[in-house]
Amino acid sequence: MTDKVAGQSSGLIYSLEDKPPLAHSVYASIQHILASFVGLITPALIIGATLGLHEQIPYLISMALMVSGVGTFIQARRVGPIGAGMLCVQGTSFAFLGSVIAAGFIAKSNGGGPDEILSLIFGVCFFGAFFEIFLSFYIEKLQQVITPLVSGIVITIIGVSLIQVGVTDLAGGHGAETFGDPKNLLVGATAVVVIIAMNCSSNLLVRLSAIFVGIGVGWLLSLALGTAEMGSFDGVALVSIPIPFKYGFSFDWMAFVPVCIVYVITTLETAGDITANCQISQQPIKGKAYFKRLRSGILGDGVVSVIASTFNAFPHTTISQNNGVIQITGIASRHVGMVLGVMLMLLGLFPAIGAFLQMIPKPALGGATIVLFGTVAAAGVKILASEHLCRRKLLIMAVSFGFGIGVTLVPNVFAQLPELARNILSSPVTAGGFAAIILTLVLPEEKHSDEECAASVASPDAVLAADS
Repeated sequence: MTDKVAGQSSGLIYSLEDKPPLAHSVYASIQHILASFVGLITPALIIGATLGLHEQIPYLISMALMVSGVGTFIQARRVGPIGAGMLCVQGTSFAFLGSVIAAGFIAKSNGGGPDEILSLIFGVCFFGAFFEIFLSFYIEKLQQVITPLVSGIVITIIGVSLIQVGVTDLAGGHGAETFGDPKNLLVGATAVVVIIAMNCSSNLLVRLSAIFVGIGVGWLLSLALGTAEMGSFDGVALVSIPIPFKYGFSFDWMAFVPVCIVYVITTLETAGDITANCQISQQPIKGKAYFKRLRSGILGDGVVSVIASTFNAFPHTTISQNNGVIQITGIASRHVGMVLGVMLMLLGLFPAIGAFLQMIPKPALGGATIVLFGTVAAAGVKILASEHLCRRKLLIMAVSFGFGIGVTLVPNVFAQLPELARNILSSPVTAGGFAAIILTLVLPEEKHSDEECAASVASPDAVLAADS
C-alpha cells in the first residue's frame, strides 16, 4: 500500500511526507493564514499600544509575520536537528504578553523612550530563548518538575492577568477621552457576540474564523457609529527591511527572570501542541522517534525565538489553532508548511499591512482579546480539571492563585521590597509560578486513592481538614 493510500485510509488526504500540487498547497496555506492571522499580529498590537509604541507598530507587525514565516518554514523543513519536520505554525504566545509588557514598563520607568523599551524587551527575550534551547535537551526530566498542575496554574494566572488589558481596550483604550462610552461598549459587545455565535457553529472552518470576523464586524459598526479613527499611510515604507537589533540591545535581570518563567511554560505548551499534531498527522506519540521529534520541535522554537529577538519580533512558539486546520482539511504535509512559511514571509515584507491593522478600533480589538485571554485562562482550568485534586494539590493551587491573582489585584503589594525582588515578584506569572514550583518540590507526595482524590474535588474543605 502506498503512503498516499495509507494517508487516505487514516482520514488524511495528504500525509506528512506527501507533496501536494502547488495549487492545493496554496489553498491549504490560505486557510492556515485565516485561522492564525489575528493571533499572529495581535501581540504586537497589544504590546505596542500598551507601551505607547504607536509609530513602531507597523514595523513590529511586519517583523512578526516575517519571523512567523521563517519559523514555520524551519519547523517544516527541519534544518539538521532543528525543527519538528511537521506543519507547525509559529507565532507569539499570549503567555509572553504580561512579562514582555512588564519589561517595557521597567525601561519606561527609567526614562526610556521607544528605542530603549524595545531594546530591553528584545534583549531579555534573546537570552531567554537560549534557556529554552537548553531545556529542549532535558524535556523528559523537565516534565517531572513542571507538572500539569503547575502548567495549569500558570496558564490560568496568565489569562486572568491579561483580561484587564482586553477590558481596558473594550472601554476605549487606556487614557482615551471616550473611555467607557456606551458606543465603545456596544462595539466591543458586538464583537464578543459574533465570536460566540460563530463558535457555536458545527463547521470547524467557521469557528476558526470567529476572531477574524468578530473584529471585522466590530470595526464596521464602529465606522457606522462614527467612533473609528482612520489613520494615515503617510511615512509608511513600501517594504520592511529586516534590520538586526534595529532598536539596540540591552539587558535587565528584573525583566529577564519573568520572561524565563514563561519560556519554561511555553516549552511544555509546545510539547503538547506537537503531540496533538502527531496524533492528527498519524505519527507516533511514544518511543524514541517521538521524543526526537519533540526535542527538535522545542529546539526549533528556541532557535526561532533567537531569530525573532534579533530581527525585532517577540518570542515565537508553536501555536495550537492550526492543528484544527490540519484536521478539517486532511492535509498534514510538511511541504505545505514550507509554502505557508514563504507566504507569511511575503506578507511581512509590506508594512502597509501593519499600518492598516493599527486602525482597528480599540473596542473591537478589546472584545476579541477578552475572548482570547479568557480562553487562555479556561485552557489552564481545563488542565487543572484533568487532575485528581487531593489535599496537596489544592494547597498548591490555593497559595499559587493567592500570590498570582493577588499581585494582579494589588500591584503595589511588594512596593517596600528591594528593587530586584520587587520587580521580579510584581509579575503575576512569576509570583504564582514560583509559588507553584517551590510548593511542588517542597510538599511531599501523598498516596491517595483515586476515590479520595475524587472526593476532594466534591468536598475540598473535608480534605483540607483531614489529618488535622
